[in-house]
Amino acid sequence: MYSLLIVEDEYLVRQGIRSLVDFDQFAIDRIAEAENGQVAWELFQENPYDIVLTDINMPKLNGIQLAELIKARAPKTHLVFLTGYDDFNYALSALKLGADDYLLKPFSKSDVEEMLKKLKQKLEKLKKTEALQKLVDKPQQEGSEIKLAIQERLADSSLTLKSLSSQLGFSPNYLSVLIKKDLGLPFQDYLIQERLKKAKLLLLTTDLKVYEIAEQVGFEDINYFSQRFKQLVGMTPRQYKKGEGQ
Repeated sequence: MYSLLIVEDEYLVRQGIRSLVDFDQFAIDRIAEAENGQVAWELFQENPYDIVLTDINMPKLNGIQLAELIKARAPKTHLVFLTGYDDFNYALSALKLGADDYLLKPFSKSDVEEMLKKLKQKLEKLKKTEALQKLVDKPQQEGSEIKLAIQERLADSSLTLKSLSSQLGFSPNYLSVLIKKDLGLPFQDYLIQERLKKAKLLLLTTDLKVYEIAEQVGFEDINYFSQRFKQLVGMTPRQYKKGEGQ
């Protein structure tokens, strides 16, 4: 859910915006008002907002000054200027500060809804981008979400790129690119590598039978498990268990 701060020195305009729109449809569940830029800045410092809808000409702290403060503190905040014809050119230049849009007074319900629809799409895209970034920011650390998701499902013989992408909430193609970038191998190669790594550990540290170990690392067919193990390790699981791999 998202939050909205309405900054406007005219009370009726603030109330008009609040009454025009069903904010639930735009996933906005926290709304606050401020009658000038100074009050808005104080509110923002206490609890930042995802969207700030601000007039330009206001007492104490105008919309441009407020935008500069907000962008310096929280660059990802989405800013929309409310402007009349008299300061339309001013609003256009203000967009250079990083504002997302402007609403020309007097605006209609559809104007506000269209603006919020676009901002919701931007917020959702940003949220997804940040989630993706978390997956690749620390590729060398064991805490990688991709690594963790795969490790937790090594015993799951139904684990596929498609099922993993569904679990993590991304398309198979995009996740395939992330895995190659994060883990250095295509999905299937990395999965086999990790399954055999765990199998080697179990062979050396437990009394489990080879078929039991195969099941614990996601192989339903012990013959296929033995074949892949020998192919990649250079010996059979039984040879490795006897100590030839130590």
